Amino acid sequence: MKWAITLLTLLTLPLLFNLVPLEVMRLKTFDALVTTPSPTGHFTILNIDEQFLDEQGGYPLPRDTLAKIHKDIMDAGALGVGWVMLFPHPDRLGGDDAFALELSKSPSVIAMPEISNGLYPSTVGTVIKGPIVSLPKAQGFLENIDVLKQSAGQGAISAPVDVDNLVRRIPLLQQTNNGWVASFGTEVLKILGGGQTYQIVTNQNGIEQVRVRGIPSIPTDSLGRKWISWVDTPQTTLSEMNVESTFVFVGFTAKGISPQLATPVGLLEPHKIQAALSESMLVDSPQIPDYRLFVELLLLCFSGLLTALAITYLGITKGVVSFLAMFAGMGYFEYYFVTQNVLIDFTWSMTCMTLIATQQFYINFRTQFKLRQQIKKQFEHYLDPRQVKRLQDNPK
Repeated sequence: MKWAITLLTLLTLPLLFNLVPLEVMRLKTFDALVTTPSPTGHFTILNIDEQFLDEQGGYPLPRDTLAKIHKDIMDAGALGVGWVMLFPHPDRLGGDDAFALELSKSPSVIAMPEISNGLYPSTVGTVIKGPIVSLPKAQGFLENIDVLKQSAGQGAISAPVDVDNLVRRIPLLQQTNNGWVASFGTEVLKILGGGQTYQIVTNQNGIEQVRVRGIPSIPTDSLGRKWISWVDTPQTTLSEMNVESTFVFVGFTAKGISPQLATPVGLLEPHKIQAALSESMLVDSPQIPDYRLFVELLLLCFSGLLTALAITYLGITKGVVSFLAMFAGMGYFEYYFVTQNVLIDFTWSMTCMTLIATQQFYINFRTQFKLRQQIKKQFEHYLDPRQVKRLQDNPK
């Protein structure tokens, strides 16, 4: 057992230090097991494709044209429009006033990216319920021109990646030097709900929930991030305009204009990612709990010791059966927790169970082999070989 305990102690180190290969394995497991919920029916993605750009004479589109698109979307019965585009410079053709006028007539949101410029938008009112928290602060934002940001809400389109460079978790709010900035998807829900502020529920670890008027509280991890459920939100084009009774996320799908970001479901444009974020805030999407490390360490120690005891003291047949039963049970509980939207990783414990079982099988085999050799050496000159064989098979 001392070798099993030694190995088990070493196997806790990757968990404690959260080594990159282990984190990648954990995230890939979650990707495989997490189910995709159905669309909420509140959102539509409108793609500006290459065909439309060809008809308009190419990119960029004049803002008079964007104003007309906005009006057409609202005339088709939409609830509001989110332009996942950047407007940091005035339109050289003078269409900013027309676009701003259309934005002001309906619930509208425009995008701003996070950049390292040390500049921040005006703080939107936030209410902190719980202890004051200090999170990694945003480095700055590239805002839109004044006439547009005064006519629509602004939402951050930050999309940080995990260790494998895939987008899975997006912060609902980002802390700045003087307050908080909402993500694009969060700003959309605030505007649709008619709210003016956000409420942030905190605990000793960080953020616990974000509350927006008109919808249930949104659980987050301690950094205020939401795990994205990659909902298949309905998509349409300007020629189809199937947008009635939904909030519309507008973006370019024409090649070479909008960057495509890597996600577990493939490459997606920013407006599709922000639509998925808004969908995720309205469904029971999964979350990695703050107590994950404690539970995973407890699982590792318990399953590892139980495996070592079973292999050591139950013999080969019963030991193998017990190990397989425990292994299958761990796999079942992994699946069960994920279906309950609790992302706790069992794969490292299952890997360690296999390593410990292999080690104990080898130690048992080596011990038995040495005992057989010792018996043969002691009795081969005094007993018939058949009697020596009987002693080797049953040393007792």
